[in-house]
Amino acid sequence: MKNLRLALALVALFALPTLARSATGKETFVILHGATAGGWEWKSTAAQLLEKGHTVYRATLTGLGERIHLASPEIDLETHVQDVVNLILFEDLNDVVLSGHSYGGMVITGVIDRIPERIKHVIYLDAAVPDDGMSLYDLFGGPGEGTNVENGMLQVPWVKADTSPPHSAPQSVKTFSSRVSYDNPAALTLPVTYVAFVPADQSAEERAKRDGSWQRAEARGWTVRTFPGHHVAQQEDPAGVASLMLESIEDRNSAPTSQ
Repeated sequence: MKNLRLALALVALFALPTLARSATGKETFVILHGATAGGWEWKSTAAQLLEKGHTVYRATLTGLGERIHLASPEIDLETHVQDVVNLILFEDLNDVVLSGHSYGGMVITGVIDRIPERIKHVIYLDAAVPDDGMSLYDLFGGPGEGTNVENGMLQVPWVKADTSPPHSAPQSVKTFSSRVSYDNPAALTLPVTYVAFVPADQSAEERAKRDGSWQRAEARGWTVRTFPGHHVAQQEDPAGVASLMLESIEDRNSAPTSQ
Protein backbone atom coordinates (compact mmCIF):
# COMPACT_ATOMS: atom_id res chain seq x y z
CA MET A 1 0.00 0.00 0.00
CA LYS A 2 2.86 2.34 0.84
CA ASN A 3 4.42 1.66 -2.58
CA LEU A 4 1.08 2.31 -4.28
CA ARG A 5 0.70 5.66 -2.55
CA LEU A 6 4.24 6.58 -3.57
CA ALA A 7 3.56 5.65 -7.19
CA LEU A 8 0.37 7.73 -7.27
CA ALA A 9 2.20 10.68 -5.75
CA LEU A 10 4.89 10.47 -8.42
CA VAL A 11 2.28 10.32 -11.18
CA ALA A 12 0.58 13.40 -9.75
CA LEU A 13 3.88 15.22 -9.45
CA PHE A 14 4.84 14.67 -13.08
CA ALA A 15 1.31 15.50 -14.26
CA LEU A 16 1.35 18.92 -12.57
CA PRO A 17 3.32 20.74 -15.31
CA THR A 18 0.91 19.45 -17.97
CA LEU A 19 -2.14 20.43 -15.91
CA ALA A 20 -0.65 23.84 -15.22
CA ARG A 21 0.02 24.46 -18.89
CA SER A 22 -3.49 23.45 -19.92
CA ALA A 23 -4.94 25.88 -17.39
CA THR A 24 -2.85 28.87 -18.47
CA GLY A 25 -4.74 29.57 -21.68
CA LYS A 26 -1.48 29.75 -23.64
CA GLU A 27 -1.65 28.67 -27.27
CA THR A 28 0.66 26.96 -29.75
CA PHE A 29 0.79 28.78 -33.08
CA VAL A 30 2.20 27.48 -36.35
CA ILE A 31 2.37 30.32 -38.88
CA LEU A 32 2.79 29.88 -42.64
CA HIS A 33 4.04 32.64 -44.94
CA GLY A 34 2.96 33.43 -48.48
CA ALA A 35 4.56 32.80 -51.87
CA THR A 36 8.24 33.74 -52.32
CA ALA A 37 8.49 34.88 -48.68
CA GLY A 38 9.64 33.03 -45.54
CA GLY A 39 9.15 32.78 -41.82
CA TRP A 40 11.10 36.04 -41.49
CA GLU A 41 8.02 37.92 -42.74
CA TRP A 42 6.16 36.97 -39.55
CA LYS A 43 8.89 37.72 -37.03
CA SER A 44 7.29 40.89 -35.65
CA THR A 45 3.83 39.34 -35.33
CA ALA A 46 5.30 36.28 -33.65
CA ALA A 47 7.15 38.52 -31.20
CA GLN A 48 3.81 39.96 -30.10
CA LEU A 49 2.45 36.47 -29.42
CA LEU A 50 5.62 35.35 -27.67
CA GLU A 51 5.48 38.40 -25.43
CA LYS A 52 2.07 37.20 -24.21
CA GLY A 53 3.52 33.81 -23.34
CA HIS A 54 2.34 31.80 -26.33
CA THR A 55 4.45 29.30 -28.27
CA VAL A 56 5.10 30.20 -31.91
CA TYR A 57 6.63 28.27 -34.79
CA ARG A 58 7.33 30.35 -37.92
CA ALA A 59 7.71 27.68 -40.58
CA THR A 60 9.77 28.43 -43.68
CA LEU A 61 8.90 26.32 -46.70
CA THR A 62 11.52 24.41 -48.70
CA GLY A 63 13.41 26.60 -51.16
CA LEU A 64 12.43 29.91 -49.56
CA GLY A 65 13.76 32.22 -46.84
CA GLU A 66 16.67 30.66 -44.95
CA ARG A 67 16.03 27.46 -46.92
CA ILE A 68 16.69 29.18 -50.26
CA HIS A 69 19.69 26.91 -50.82
CA LEU A 70 17.22 24.05 -51.37
CA ALA A 71 15.36 25.82 -54.19
CA SER A 72 14.43 23.56 -57.11
CA PRO A 73 11.83 23.52 -59.90
CA GLU A 74 10.88 20.03 -58.67
CA ILE A 75 9.41 21.36 -55.41
CA ASP A 76 5.62 21.15 -55.47
CA LEU A 77 2.73 21.86 -53.12
CA GLU A 78 3.04 18.42 -51.53
CA THR A 79 6.65 19.25 -50.55
CA HIS A 80 5.41 22.31 -48.67
CA VAL A 81 2.52 20.46 -47.06
CA GLN A 82 4.98 17.82 -45.87
CA ASP A 83 7.24 20.56 -44.47
CA VAL A 84 4.50 21.65 -42.09
CA VAL A 85 3.15 18.19 -41.32
CA ASN A 86 6.66 17.12 -40.31
CA LEU A 87 7.16 20.24 -38.19
CA ILE A 88 4.01 19.47 -36.23
CA LEU A 89 4.75 15.74 -35.91
CA PHE A 90 8.44 15.98 -35.04
CA GLU A 91 7.84 18.78 -32.53
CA ASP A 92 4.95 16.64 -31.26
CA LEU A 93 2.52 19.55 -31.30
CA ASN A 94 -1.15 19.21 -30.43
CA ASP A 95 -4.03 21.69 -30.24
CA VAL A 96 -2.25 23.78 -32.84
CA VAL A 97 -3.58 27.15 -33.99
CA LEU A 98 -2.57 26.88 -37.64
CA SER A 99 -2.49 30.02 -39.77
CA GLY A 100 -1.54 30.62 -43.38
CA HIS A 101 -1.07 33.84 -45.33
CA SER A 102 -1.71 34.18 -49.06
CA TYR A 103 -0.27 31.05 -50.81
CA GLY A 104 0.04 29.64 -47.30
CA GLY A 105 -3.69 28.99 -47.45
CA MET A 106 -3.02 26.24 -50.01
CA VAL A 107 -0.45 24.70 -47.69
CA ILE A 108 -2.53 24.73 -44.51
CA THR A 109 -5.46 23.24 -46.45
CA GLY A 110 -3.28 20.24 -47.25
CA VAL A 111 -1.99 20.08 -43.69
CA ILE A 112 -5.40 19.95 -42.04
CA ASP A 113 -6.46 17.29 -44.53
CA ARG A 114 -3.51 15.15 -43.38
CA ILE A 115 -3.45 15.68 -39.61
CA PRO A 116 -6.74 17.26 -38.46
CA GLU A 117 -6.40 15.57 -35.07
CA ARG A 118 -3.44 17.86 -34.26
CA ILE A 119 -5.28 21.09 -35.05
CA LYS A 120 -7.33 23.24 -32.67
CA HIS A 121 -8.20 26.18 -34.93
CA VAL A 122 -7.36 27.32 -38.45
CA ILE A 123 -6.87 30.92 -39.58
CA TYR A 124 -6.68 31.93 -43.25
CA LEU A 125 -5.00 35.36 -43.27
CA ASP A 126 -5.84 37.03 -46.60
CA ALA A 127 -5.17 33.55 -47.92
CA ALA A 128 -6.23 31.23 -50.71
CA VAL A 129 -9.19 29.01 -49.80
CA PRO A 130 -9.32 26.14 -52.31
CA ASP A 131 -11.79 23.34 -52.83
CA ASP A 132 -10.55 19.76 -52.98
CA GLY A 133 -8.51 19.22 -56.14
CA MET A 134 -7.81 22.92 -56.79
CA SER A 135 -4.45 24.52 -57.46
CA LEU A 136 -3.49 28.13 -56.80
CA TYR A 137 -3.57 28.76 -60.54
CA ASP A 138 -7.16 27.44 -60.59
CA LEU A 139 -8.01 30.19 -58.11
CA PHE A 140 -6.05 33.10 -59.54
CA GLY A 141 -4.87 32.15 -63.02
CA GLY A 142 -1.25 31.99 -64.16
CA PRO A 143 1.71 34.16 -63.15
CA GLY A 144 0.62 37.67 -62.29
CA GLU A 145 1.48 40.85 -64.13
CA GLY A 146 5.13 41.83 -63.79
CA THR A 147 6.30 38.30 -63.08
CA ASN A 148 7.82 35.69 -65.35
CA VAL A 149 8.91 32.06 -65.25
CA GLU A 150 12.50 30.99 -65.91
CA ASN A 151 13.67 27.38 -65.70
CA GLY A 152 10.54 26.34 -63.85
CA MET A 153 10.84 29.08 -61.23
CA LEU A 154 8.54 32.06 -60.76
CA GLN A 155 10.82 35.09 -60.61
CA VAL A 156 10.30 38.07 -58.34
CA PRO A 157 11.60 41.11 -60.25
CA TRP A 158 11.80 43.41 -57.21
CA VAL A 159 14.60 41.28 -55.70
CA LYS A 160 18.00 42.08 -57.23
CA ALA A 161 21.08 39.89 -57.09
CA ASP A 162 22.80 42.04 -54.47
CA THR A 163 19.75 42.32 -52.14
CA SER A 164 20.65 41.44 -48.57
CA PRO A 165 18.50 38.97 -46.60
CA PRO A 166 15.77 38.77 -45.60
CA HIS A 167 14.10 38.94 -49.00
CA SER A 168 11.69 37.12 -51.26
CA ALA A 169 12.98 34.41 -53.57
CA PRO A 170 12.03 32.62 -56.79
CA GLN A 171 9.55 29.79 -56.21
CA SER A 172 8.85 26.64 -58.19
CA VAL A 173 5.79 27.00 -60.42
CA LYS A 174 4.88 23.42 -59.51
CA THR A 175 3.80 24.73 -56.11
CA PHE A 176 1.19 26.86 -57.89
CA SER A 177 0.00 24.29 -60.44
CA SER A 178 -0.22 21.18 -58.22
CA ARG A 179 -3.56 20.40 -56.63
CA VAL A 180 -4.48 20.16 -52.96
CA SER A 181 -6.38 17.40 -51.18
CA TYR A 182 -9.22 18.55 -48.92
CA ASP A 183 -11.74 15.76 -48.42
CA ASN A 184 -10.93 14.35 -44.98
CA PRO A 185 -14.24 14.49 -43.03
CA ALA A 186 -12.37 15.38 -39.82
CA ALA A 187 -10.71 18.34 -41.54
CA LEU A 188 -14.03 19.64 -42.84
CA THR A 189 -15.39 20.06 -39.32
CA LEU A 190 -12.49 22.03 -37.84
CA PRO A 191 -13.29 25.59 -36.66
CA VAL A 192 -11.91 28.07 -39.19
CA THR A 193 -11.60 31.84 -39.45
CA TYR A 194 -11.11 33.62 -42.76
CA VAL A 195 -9.61 37.12 -42.49
CA ALA A 196 -9.64 39.56 -45.39
CA PHE A 197 -7.07 42.36 -45.25
CA VAL A 198 -8.96 45.36 -46.65
CA PRO A 199 -7.08 48.58 -47.56
CA ALA A 200 -8.64 51.95 -46.71
CA ASP A 201 -9.41 52.69 -50.37
CA GLN A 202 -11.47 49.51 -50.80
CA SER A 203 -14.77 48.33 -49.33
CA ALA A 204 -15.36 44.99 -47.69
CA GLU A 205 -18.62 44.66 -49.62
CA GLU A 206 -16.91 44.97 -53.00
CA ARG A 207 -14.14 42.64 -51.88
CA ALA A 208 -16.70 40.00 -50.85
CA LYS A 209 -18.33 40.12 -54.29
CA ARG A 210 -15.13 39.33 -56.16
CA ASP A 211 -13.23 37.20 -53.67
CA GLY A 212 -13.80 33.50 -54.32
CA SER A 213 -11.95 32.54 -51.15
CA TRP A 214 -14.24 34.76 -49.06
CA GLN A 215 -17.27 33.22 -50.77
CA ARG A 216 -16.10 29.65 -50.16
CA ALA A 217 -15.41 30.51 -46.51
CA GLU A 218 -18.95 31.86 -46.06
CA ALA A 219 -20.49 28.88 -47.85
CA ARG A 220 -18.68 26.52 -45.46
CA GLY A 221 -19.98 28.39 -42.42
CA TRP A 222 -16.56 29.68 -41.39
CA THR A 223 -16.24 32.92 -39.44
CA VAL A 224 -15.31 35.80 -41.74
CA ARG A 225 -13.44 38.79 -40.32
CA THR A 226 -11.86 41.85 -41.89
CA PHE A 227 -8.72 43.70 -40.90
CA PRO A 228 -7.61 47.14 -42.15
CA GLY A 229 -4.48 46.96 -44.25
CA HIS A 230 -2.87 45.80 -47.46
CA HIS A 231 -2.00 42.23 -48.36
CA VAL A 232 0.99 42.28 -45.99
CA ALA A 233 -0.89 43.88 -43.09
CA GLN A 234 1.19 41.77 -40.69
CA GLN A 235 4.15 44.00 -41.56
CA GLU A 236 2.11 47.19 -41.24
CA ASP A 237 0.48 46.35 -37.92
CA PRO A 238 1.99 43.21 -36.33
CA ALA A 239 0.41 43.90 -32.93
CA GLY A 240 -3.03 44.26 -34.48
CA VAL A 241 -2.70 41.06 -36.50
CA ALA A 242 -1.46 39.18 -33.43
CA SER A 243 -4.45 40.38 -31.41
CA LEU A 244 -6.82 39.37 -34.20
CA MET A 245 -5.28 35.88 -34.31
CA LEU A 246 -5.85 35.49 -30.58
CA GLU A 247 -9.44 36.69 -30.82
CA SER A 248 -10.14 34.33 -33.72
CA ILE A 249 -9.46 31.22 -31.65
CA GLU A 250 -12.90 31.59 -30.06
CA ASP A 251 -14.65 31.62 -33.45
CA ARG A 252 -16.94 28.71 -34.26
CA ASN A 253 -18.39 27.58 -37.56
CA SER A 254 -22.05 28.07 -38.38
CA ALA A 255 -24.10 25.69 -40.53
CA PRO A 256 -22.68 25.57 -44.06
CA THR A 257 -24.85 27.03 -46.81
CA SER A 258 -23.49 24.64 -49.45
CA GLN A 259 -21.41 21.51 -49.72
